[in-house]
Amino acid sequence: MDWVFRKLSIKRCPRRMGQGPGLEGLAAVNRKVLARGLKGDAEKDYTLDIDATQIMAEKQAAKYTYKGERGYMPIVGHLAENGLVVGEEFREGNDSPGTRNLEFIRHCAAQMPKGTRIAYLRSDSAAYQAAIFNDCEAEGRGFAIGADLDVAVLAVIAAIPEDEWRPYQNGHIAETVHTMNATRNAFRLVVIRRPVQLDMFKGEEAPLRYKAIASNRDESAEETVAWYNRRGETSENRLKELKLGFAMERMPCGELEANAVFFRIGALAHNLFVLFKHKALPEGWVKHQVQTLRWRLYQTAGKVVNHAGALILKVAADRYSLFEEVRTRCRELALA
Repeated sequence: MDWVFRKLSIKRCPRRMGQGPGLEGLAAVNRKVLARGLKGDAEKDYTLDIDATQIMAEKQAAKYTYKGERGYMPIVGHLAENGLVVGEEFREGNDSPGTRNLEFIRHCAAQMPKGTRIAYLRSDSAAYQAAIFNDCEAEGRGFAIGADLDVAVLAVIAAIPEDEWRPYQNGHIAETVHTMNATRNAFRLVVIRRPVQLDMFKGEEAPLRYKAIASNRDESAEETVAWYNRRGETSENRLKELKLGFAMERMPCGELEANAVFFRIGALAHNLFVLFKHKALPEGWVKHQVQTLRWRLYQTAGKVVNHAGALILKVAADRYSLFEEVRTRCRELALA
């Protein structure tokens, strides 16, 4: 397996943004997939969700992650509107989730087909960086990013008048304006506070736990929180699908570059699967994960026969209309 991936990557590939013969070739394929997949869609302004994810690996060369386990820490950028992976970078385990995130965001934006753009950005606190805020403002990009609860942020929260807090989901919500030393513009800071559950028999006053979101979106605080929280479905659950559904939770090699090629192949396979759901399957199949499609579609009993010079797929009568619709849609896509 090591030999196979060394041959595929051709030579040791630079780690940043997947440059090198093997990785760049796969990136070019994915750009074509994106261009073909987004062609004809009414949507032109897309939302980018970025998130780093840990992949455990008992490899001698693997580094320890911030969670104290040996492995890797790739970062992945999804388009929220359809689940396509627009960019990914396979990283060492000891790379911080906040490393090179501005460079990664710009890389993802450069992968978008002509006529489309990354108009919105969501991320956890790994992207709470002044350079990213400045870039979003310069590009006219709306964002909602988890804020670090550092000394400056806690001081701003403490200064919010008590009468500005209003009830919100078993707690309270308020907002203020904040700035960082290197940001060119101030930004909104939406804050949620909730009491921490304590032992009911001790009678202690519950301390407050805070969550803060930095944003430049022009909407209510509640709407910003709701939009930010959709990351759970559009990013975190899709990372689980990539790792569990496409076997990216385990790497085959001890070499970082070979594993990067393997991971990019997995992301490409994921994109082809997503587009198959969106473009070829009937409405209602989009919500299914790959495990469900394997069971309900790919593993359908059938028989391929050769009759009068033609290949014929025989399936159960109750599955015929589904396969015929998929075949028709695939033919229309090929002619488009």
